[in-house]
Amino acid sequence: MISCDGTQKNKKELWAEDILGNPEYKAICYGGYRAESRDTVPTVEEIMEDMKILSAMGVRIVRTYNTQQYAHASNLLKAIKKLKIEDSAFEMYVMLGVWIDCKGAWTDYPDHSLEDEVNNKAEIEAAVMMANEYPDIVKILAVGNEAMVHWAATYFVPPSVILKWVNYLQDMKKENKLNSNIWITSSDNFASWGGAEESYHNEDLKELIKTVDYISLHSYPFHDTHYNPDFWGVPENEEKLAKLEMIDAAMVRAFEYAKSQYNNVVSYVNGLGIEKKIHIGE
Repeated sequence: MISCDGTQKNKKELWAEDILGNPEYKAICYGGYRAESRDTVPTVEEIMEDMKILSAMGVRIVRTYNTQQYAHASNLLKAIKKLKIEDSAFEMYVMLGVWIDCKGAWTDYPDHSLEDEVNNKAEIEAAVMMANEYPDIVKILAVGNEAMVHWAATYFVPPSVILKWVNYLQDMKKENKLNSNIWITSSDNFASWGGAEESYHNEDLKELIKTVDYISLHSYPFHDTHYNPDFWGVPENEEKLAKLEMIDAAMVRAFEYAKSQYNNVVSYVNGLGIEKKIHIGE
């Protein structure tokens, strides 16, 4: 920013509390992969192209899923840094996802009572390194992506595992090893945050809700056939509607269903006597 006398003025550095829920900072989940396998990682130049397009659309926050398992997150941060060097007014922030697996994930014998500590520790350490290297870009760390929901049958973990790593990161903030302004959360299905059956309700989840800086909630009405298998059907009272009217009715139904999932989590959290911000992450 240039002042009226021509001198450079420092722009206020923004953090999660400034951008989350701010309508001027639209967010999107981002994967820049162009091939059929994630083994082929997009280049820095390809991601720069994507970021320019997203920026032109008004997007200012992108969310990722892994740190060190693929070079995608690393290339994304390099791309945004290059764009900021080229244009000091360029704005793009990152909600950095940390992938969490159970022991034996992606095999025929996953052990959901234990974690893959080697991979999970590597993901966490890479997240800390990236957050410290790119403090002007990385504003949120999300421990796990749908890592607690039980239909993630090949890799889910109990809340105790997510809590362990969230505590680890919160402690790093207290020890000044990680910027205290970075918000820590977990990205998970509404059921995992207590909005569905009681099998998810336990002391570890309660403690996790207390410990995260905010709740990142996923709500997928049309995909949520695990909880509502009849959702895709056309209700009898809508069978004679025109196709576009059926579509409109389905969208209204989906919207109301998403609101109910959100409200279920709000009710559960409030019932625990906890005040916590809840944002829809997906």
